[in-house]
Amino acid sequence: MELPIIYHPDYVAPLPEGHRFPMAKFKKLYELLLSDDVAQTEQFYTPTMPSLELIELVHAPDYVRSYCEGTLDTKAQRRIGLPWSPALANRTCIAVGGTILTAQLALNQGLACNTAGGTHHAFPSYGSGFCIFNDIAIASRVLQQQQLVQKILIVDLDVHQGDGTAFIFQDDDSVFTFSMHCEVNFPGTKQHSDLDVPLPVGMEDDAYLQTLASYLPDLLSEIKPDLVFYDAGVDPHIGDRLGKLALSDAGLFRREMQVLTTCISAGYPVACVIGGGYADDMTSLVWRHSLVHRAASEVYRQYRL
Repeated sequence: MELPIIYHPDYVAPLPEGHRFPMAKFKKLYELLLSDDVAQTEQFYTPTMPSLELIELVHAPDYVRSYCEGTLDTKAQRRIGLPWSPALANRTCIAVGGTILTAQLALNQGLACNTAGGTHHAFPSYGSGFCIFNDIAIASRVLQQQQLVQKILIVDLDVHQGDGTAFIFQDDDSVFTFSMHCEVNFPGTKQHSDLDVPLPVGMEDDAYLQTLASYLPDLLSEIKPDLVFYDAGVDPHIGDRLGKLALSDAGLFRREMQVLTTCISAGYPVACVIGGGYADDMTSLVWRHSLVHRAASEVYRQYRL
């Protein structure tokens, strides 16, 4: 068996010309993984559309239905930052299905990677920061409802705090939220994760990785999760438009290897989502997003999962 990777052609939906969200990266990531022989076509799994009832395990029914039906008011759409379309509504739900499938495959095979996901700014009754429905939160609730897991650890290394996720699970001992993010960055108002590690502007590779190493092994041994969700945002990169940290490509790859080997070697399955990444150079951005799949492929083989 090889590493399971999840992708759907509908991960890309049209946006207006010049929109700052890099929507094309999802298809380009799929194509790069194939062209670089990181993965073969038979490793890819295609997710299905989840029912609205599953999305409503986390989100308010009024919000879910008004978004899916296209009746969300303009102020709420502006807060999301993505103009509504039937294709985008479909894409939003399919990406949630992708993270649910990623989690299920991770439980079965030890490790799995989505080629989308990480929409951690979505709150129960509204979206924010390009995030409409919170895929990790929904997948967590679905797996718990299916009695596949009890305890979950969310490791969020996107450069922005996972504020929606923190809010959703703030009074829930069954899901531990860990967010390591740039202190002076979006969102302006932070929520309280179970563990927040705010980082100074300009932090580079070694300091970042040492900080991560000082928390992750202890968290695993204390929480003993049935599953780890890993939000592998690449916006801590020095070239990211919205980042403010200073990791290199090599630093990002070391981060991915560090997270995955730390979890897998201790026996904890990991479901990866790609999180945020924003750059004018699409080729460089897609390369950064591929690093988690490259690292996961190495770890998958190394530990004979």
